This record gives sequence, structure tokens and C-alpha cells, in this order.
Amino acid sequence: MSEMRTPLKKVRGLGSAHEGTEHFWRQRLTAVANVPLMLFFIGLIIYLHRAGYVETRAALSHPLTALVLLMVIISGLYHMRLGMQVIIEDYVTSEGKKLACLMLNTFFTLVVGIACVFAIIKLSFGG
Repeated sequence: MSEMRTPLKKVRGLGSAHEGTEHFWRQRLTAVANVPLMLFFIGLIIYLHRAGYVETRAALSHPLTALVLLMVIISGLYHMRLGMQVIIEDYVTSEGKKLACLMLNTFFTLVVGIACVFAIIKLSFGG
């Protein structure tokens, strides 16, 4: 007995999770935010290129520098996580491996982020 459903009826409910547009805009927003943040970071690296330990520590412990570095870390890592998520979803075919890679992507981002934030806070408060 042949099925009488139309092609549209067969695929209804199997499509998008309705998160694609939000993911797209978050990635674009972090990309735009990363431009000035990375320019600041590169400028800081150039400025501190020949600096000694004391001068480097003083520059990194300044509240404004620490705040911008925290924004660099958070925005950069979030942007990286979003980009890697797209790559994993597009190119990892096995559902089990895909889930494991997505979890590792999140955990890696969290571990690196927490370590960086801890280091910046410790430098800021002179620890």
C-alpha cells in the first residue's frame, strides 16, 4: 500500500531547531566586537614587547587594561566556541562523536576561560 503523504508532510518536523539565526547573529556580533578588542590586544603586545617584568606587571594590573583583557578573553573564546560548534555539526557524522566533540568544545572553552580570567584577576589584585 503506497503512502498518500506529500513530500512536505514527510519532512515537516524534521528540519531546523530554529536556533540557526540566533547562532549566526551571535557569531557576527562577537566577530565585530573582536575587531577593536584584538587591535587593543595587539597594541598592548607591541607596547610591552621590550618592557621588563615590573613594567609588564604594572601595565597588566591596571584596572582598565585588565577589564579589556577580560573582554578579549570572553569574546574571543565565545566566538571560537560558536565557530567550532558549526564545524563539528557540519563535519562530524556520527551522532555519538558529534555529541562528545560538542561537549569537549564547551569544556575546553570553559577551562581555558577560567584559567585566563583567574590569571588576569590575580595580576589585577597583585597576588
